[in-house]
Amino acid sequence: MQPMHFDSALENILSRDPRFEPEAFEFLKEALDFAVSDESNQTIVNNKHVSAKELLLGFREFALKEYGCMATTLLSEWGIKSCSDIGDMVFLLIEEGVFGRQDSDTREDFVEVYSFDEAFVTPYLPKSLV
Repeated sequence: MQPMHFDSALENILSRDPRFEPEAFEFLKEALDFAVSDESNQTIVNNKHVSAKELLLGFREFALKEYGCMATTLLSEWGIKSCSDIGDMVFLLIEEGVFGRQDSDTREDFVEVYSFDEAFVTPYLPKSLV
């Protein structure tokens, strides 16, 4: 993926669908890289297909690693409030040719994989409230 292609694809997406901030797409790209990285040395594994669930789990782990208890606030500011939002972003990037897909990949694969509250809020609540 070339930076110029990503930038022009992002411009195209934002001109027709302004629901998400540019930072949301940048973070999604970084989260995908995190999800496909070889955990032993953080080397990106090229041409590896990532399922929706794998991407969403990597997204959650990366968001918590990068932003901790502020993850839900930042994601919300960027327009990301659910797993379905991430799926919408993925498919916008697929339409622009930035991300690839298999015939079996659908937006429905991103629906309710986890609750954002359980993923990003609950880990930081006092044990007595969980």
